[in-house]
Amino acid sequence: MNVALKPMTVEGYLAWLEQQPGGRYELVNGQVVAMNAQRIEHAETKLAIAFALRDALRGGPCHAVGDGMAVKIDDATVYEPDALVYCGERLARGTLIMSTPVVVVEILSPGTKTVDTTKKLEGYFKLPSVRHYLILDPEERTIVHHARDASGAISTSLLTSGEVVLGAVGARIPVAACFAE
Repeated sequence: MNVALKPMTVEGYLAWLEQQPGGRYELVNGQVVAMNAQRIEHAETKLAIAFALRDALRGGPCHAVGDGMAVKIDDATVYEPDALVYCGERLARGTLIMSTPVVVVEILSPGTKTVDTTKKLEGYFKLPSVRHYLILDPEERTIVHHARDASGAISTSLLTSGEVVLGAVGARIPVAACFAE
């Protein structure tokens, strides 16, 4: 649902966002969009994948972040994935925007399925740093894994068992660990 505001830049959006008392939003083509309420299966899956990523990356140069970190796609679009991984130095306190995610995760819900599998797929891969885009379906307990190799080619796998191999960050995660028990 669009929030009735004038078109914004990312900078204007971030200033506006810091003044909001609650709720979750994204900026899409300069328009503020309120995010839907979350069902329990969404929240539990989000927690499971964030912990699985954190555990798989422990001791390495990459860091997992759960819900809440914004990803700037362009000057008029900011998405808030359900989890992400970035590499290198830890971000400074107060950081709101992740500019170089390597792994991005979205959890499907009835209201987001089309956007997550089309607009966000295209948007996240506009960022040169993104090497893996995971779309988790908590109802079907499946993962769609889009992976970009060093040449820029993107391959897609549908996983229901085994492991998610995140070669760009040196991690392997059991599919079962990505979902709530």
